[in-house]
Formats: sequence, C-alpha cells, structure tokens
Amino acid sequence: MNWTLILIQVVKVIAVFAVLLTCCAWMTWLERKLVARIQTRLGPMNTGYQGLLQPIADMFKLIFKEDITPGHVDKWIYNLAPLAAFIPATLSIAVVPFGDSITLFGERIDLVISNLNVGILYVLAVTSLGVYALIMAGWSSNSKYSLLGGLRSAAQMISYEIGMGLAIVVVVLMSGTLNLVEIVDKQSSVLDWFVFKNPVAFVIYFICAIAETNRNPFDLPEAESELVAGYNTEYSSMKFGMFFVGEYANMITVGAIATTLFFGGWHGPILPPIVWFAIKVAVFEVFFIWMRGTLPRLRYDQLMAFGWKILLPLAVLNVLVTAFFKL
Repeated sequence: MNWTLILIQVVKVIAVFAVLLTCCAWMTWLERKLVARIQTRLGPMNTGYQGLLQPIADMFKLIFKEDITPGHVDKWIYNLAPLAAFIPATLSIAVVPFGDSITLFGERIDLVISNLNVGILYVLAVTSLGVYALIMAGWSSNSKYSLLGGLRSAAQMISYEIGMGLAIVVVVLMSGTLNLVEIVDKQSSVLDWFVFKNPVAFVIYFICAIAETNRNPFDLPEAESELVAGYNTEYSSMKFGMFFVGEYANMITVGAIATTLFFGGWHGPILPPIVWFAIKVAVFEVFFIWMRGTLPRLRYDQLMAFGWKILLPLAVLNVLVTAFFKL
C-alpha cells in the first residue's frame, strides 16, 4: 500500500472541501455587495473593512441561534433533508480538474480528487440527488406550504435536469470521451473551446444551471418575497444554514463544470493554470449574482412552459444536428 498516495489524496480532499466552504461563505458577502451596488446601496459595512467579516458573523449567528424543531414533523427525514441538500453539492466537485498534473515526491499527481473515466456520468448522477432534499424537507415538515414548495421545486429541477443532460451530451459527442480531464485537454487553445464550436449547447446548459441552482429568474423553490418561503419554511439555525450553503456550493460547482466543459478548463496564457480556472469560475459566479439584481422572477407556468416547450425541443434538436455532423 502506497501511503504517500493515500496521504496526498486525503490532503486534496481536505483542501478542496475547505476552499469550497470558504468560497461559499464569502460568496454571500460578494452577493450582498454586488446587489447593493446595482441598487445604489452600500451593503454590509460595519463588520470588518467593507463588511468583509460579515460571513463569519453570519456563521456564528446561525450556530448559536435556537434550533427549533416543530412538534408535528417527521424528525428523521426532517433532520436528514439539510444533509441531503448539502452533501451532493459538495460531492460534485470531486471530479472537476482544477489544473494540469504536477510531480510531487516522485509521483505524478492530477489536480483533481478523482480522475474518473466516466466523470460526466458521476456529475449527472450526484447533482440529480439534490431533488430528494427538497421533497424530503417539504414532506417531513408536515406543512401544506412546505409540501407545495417542495413539490414545485422538484418539478422545476427535474424539468431542467433533462435539458442540462442533453447539453452535456453534445459535449460528449464533440469530445468523444466522458473523462473531464480529457475534455479539457481537447480545448487546449481558445479556438478549440466548445462554447465556440456549439454555443447553443452552452446557452442551454447555462439556463438549466440557473434553474438547478434556484437563482433568479428561476428562484421559485425559495421565493423569499412570497408569504411563505417554500420547502425550508420550518427550518432554522444551522439546518437552514446547510440549505443555504448547499445553494452556493451548487453555484460554484455548476460554474466549475461550465468552465471545464465549454471554456477550456485551466488553459490560459501566462498565469498558472489553477489561477485561470479560478478566474473563469469567478466570472460565472458574478454573472449569477448580476442576474439576481437585474431580472424579475418568472411565473411558475412560464418557467415550466419554457423548460418543456422551448428548451427541451431545442436541446434535442441540437443533439441530433451535432450527431449528424459528427457522423
């Protein structure tokens, strides 16, 4: 047994998990500041310079806030639902390559936790588990408001997962592989980026990614401006916080996957590969926030009609045309 490789693998897991959670925390600060700028406000200013310590204050507030469990809930499923929302969001990042391989202690190491030959299938499988958290939270709360919120959330995510999967199928057809590292290798120059070879697939993927992460204009799973928030109505303290962190982790994950599939992953001039990867993902996160401060929420019937009547036929047609030219 090679203990060096095991140690390196453990270090990679801990490092990626720590960076992901740290990014989730400061994404809340970035969102507040950017939306405040769009709306001509200041955003958080009092906790640290320019409010930079506000995420830490929020974390302590959630930890020490009273954890109220209503007496009418199904406690086992009620307590499992936040974990079911948080864990898949963090597992998806395991197959995303952050940079080119390096040599350490005489061993060649990939800058990815697990370089799976079926990496795309793993991503699709893990991300699809998130819908169970919404159903579990809505049903176990034993509240009609939460149940209806969970059902409409599940319908939204299932509807847009189909379009996202078909957009990814186009990338598989163009690259001829399910391995994410090999997909990045096939985009070594800017002109080889799949976003230029098939922009329709990227647009479909990105729209579906917004719906999957419950962001404006597809944020009906939460709908804070309504009388009742939705599936998470009965949650408080860190249980609510885990739903919150799961959403931001999903944002980072879909941005990382979009960078990998369509924008050449870590490839770029002058700067180190991992820096290029971080810059590309950061651009996606800023765009997510920008859309929240710009676009109004769709009605539910508009959301479903757009997904099934426009996006899905377009995605199927795009797959057929891509397959025709590849053959």
